[in-house]
Amino acid sequence: METGPRYPYETAVTAYGNGGFRFADMSHRGSILCLPNGIFAWNATAAAEFRVADFDFVLSSLEPPITVLLGTGVEQVWPAAEIYEAFAKANIGLEPMSTGAAARTYNILVAEKRRIAAALLAVP
Repeated sequence: METGPRYPYETAVTAYGNGGFRFADMSHRGSILCLPNGIFAWNATAAAEFRVADFDFVLSSLEPPITVLLGTGVEQVWPAAEIYEAFAKANIGLEPMSTGAAARTYNILVAEKRRIAAALLAVP
């Protein structure tokens, strides 16, 4: 469970790989959630194992309209139907793509001052 942000502001992801991420001159080992109110640690490790509960914090923290870019690792993986249903019920968009594509897209949209969030799996 997330207890507080690793970084309390929205910021770009400056690097990813080797099992973690860099942002705001900091590094984090493991997966992260990039939300409008900060960067949080995320316990998810594999897209094939995603469950709706993995997104409870995201769904309860965001106010629509917003889209979550879902970085699913090295390759794009589509989540199970029940995950899409949970996002649809919350009126939050979900766009799965590889972690690299999600991080790059997130950075562009943050730079454009657009409302966006990302859930990024760490990649080797």
